[in-house]
Formats: sequence, structure tokens, C-alpha cells
Amino acid sequence: MTSALCHHGQRPSCAAVLPSLEQAYEQCRQETAQWAKTFYLGTLLMPPAKRRAIWAIYVWCRRTDELMDSTEAQARPLQELADRLDAWEERTRELFDGQVRDGLDLVMRDTLERYPQPLQPYLDMIEGQRMDLRQHRYASFEELELYCYRVAGTVGLMTQEVMGLDPAYTSAPWSDAPDTSEAAVALGIANQLTNILRDVGEDRGRGRIYLPQDDLARFGYSEAELLAGVLNDNWRDLMRFQVERARAWFNRSEAGVRWLAPDARWPVWASLRLYRGILDVIEQHNYDVFNKRAYVPRAGKLLDLPLSYVIAQAR
Repeated sequence: MTSALCHHGQRPSCAAVLPSLEQAYEQCRQETAQWAKTFYLGTLLMPPAKRRAIWAIYVWCRRTDELMDSTEAQARPLQELADRLDAWEERTRELFDGQVRDGLDLVMRDTLERYPQPLQPYLDMIEGQRMDLRQHRYASFEELELYCYRVAGTVGLMTQEVMGLDPAYTSAPWSDAPDTSEAAVALGIANQLTNILRDVGEDRGRGRIYLPQDDLARFGYSEAELLAGVLNDNWRDLMRFQVERARAWFNRSEAGVRWLAPDARWPVWASLRLYRGILDVIEQHNYDVFNKRAYVPRAGKLLDLPLSYVIAQAR
């Protein structure tokens, strides 16, 4: 592949040689498999065209996230990071206008042609990265919810056209097509809340605390204790509350899954259940997210797939 997928959104200094569409999609597949193992497993349950579109969207989202969260980016001045985000926004707008510069643009254009969707969720995700530039604490859950929508709820909106709706609900002339947007956003927020709980220890090392400040105060657990990784009853009560909140968002998302096209229900159920399983592991670790990383073992993922299939057929 002669043209690397762009990491930072800068304009190329010379005309790049584009890879073939197949090469570009294969690059996206490899990257998804490497960095999002649970998510990737769910995509393999989809028809080829849908899974490829999801890989393309995932890689676009990862590129956006890397502008702020890669090791290389964290060493850069804030103004440079802000400039990168501005350039990435400009490039994204141009992408939606049909301009293609590299392999990622190529697969995204193909995806947008197959599954038309609005620009706004992509701009909202970039705005979520701008929040990370200037905001490292969240006073309330309302503030955190906005952040979670921007960096993850938007993914639900980006992918809902790819998932599609069940023709049984949309083919009859008297049927009103259901709106799955709220459930799609809820699943993204649930996933992000899970990420936040899993990554508390890692985020504190970068000076970021995503747990709402008013929740810390409510449970009598200080920011200093969090930064020191103190495990006590107050911490466990706080985390128990946060886990239940995340589960409530997963529950909200379930309402929309039954409307999805049959070939999307199983992978969405599998991804939902497997990601929610991270919360179970956090509990099994007695809420020690400072010293233990919560993840669902591969064997557990494979064992859950048949159950997710049964649930997908029944709903």
C-alpha cells in the first residue's frame, strides 16, 4: 500500500498515490482487529458490505481520537493540537463534499455512497476532542453526558444507516419507520461510560478525571484519593453507583435493537452484551481499576455468541 492512512489531517505536500479500494478496506480491517477486539468480533457477524463500512467508520473515529490521545499527540503543545483538530474538521467537510486524498478517504467515500448519512455527527465527535483540550474535570453527570455523546454517542448515529431497519417494520405503506437514533446514541454513551470506568487508573496518569465531581463529593471520596489510587468502601460505593448508571444506559439502548435489520441484530446484541460484560469484570475485581484492567476473555466472548444469537432472534 503506497499511501499511509492519514493520522493528523494535514494537507499532503504532494499528490498521494491512492491504494485500491480493497487494499484500503483491508487496512481498516487490520486496524479494527488490532485496536478494538471485542468490537471487531461483532463486526464479523455482519454481511461483508456492512462490516467493511463499519471498519471504515471505526478507523475514521480512531484517527479523530488519535489527534488528542496518541502518545505522540500528548507531547504536543495545546495550540498545535487545536490546529490539528481544525485541519481535521476542514478535511472532513471536504470528504463529505467528495474530495479524496488517501485510503481512508477512499473507503469513507464508498461507505457514504452506499449508506448516506449526515455530516453533523462527525463534526460533533471532533468537538468532543476539543472538549478534551480544555476540560479535564466534569462538575456533573450532565456535563459528562454531553462529552460521552460527542465522543461515542455520535458513533451510533454514524452507523445506524449501515445497520438498517427491518423491512418488516418499513415495507408496509401504513408503517411509520421507527426512529432508532435515541437508542443508538444510548449505546454509544453506555460504551463510553464503560470505557471511563475501565480506564480510571490510566486517565489519572494523564491528569484527567471523568467521574463527575459531584459524585465524588456525594460518596465522600476525594480527588487526591483517586489520584493516589486509594481503594476503600467509599470508592467501592462510588464505583457501584457508576456501574449501575452505565448498565441503565445499556438498558435504554436495547429498545432500539429490535427494529434493526435481521443481519444487524445479532452483531449489535453481541457487541452490546460483550461490552456490558466489562462492567461485570470490574465488579469481579472489587472495583480495583487502578491495578487491574477489566476485559472479557476471548473464551467468554465466544461462549456468549450463541446466547446473543438466540436473544437477537427472539426480540
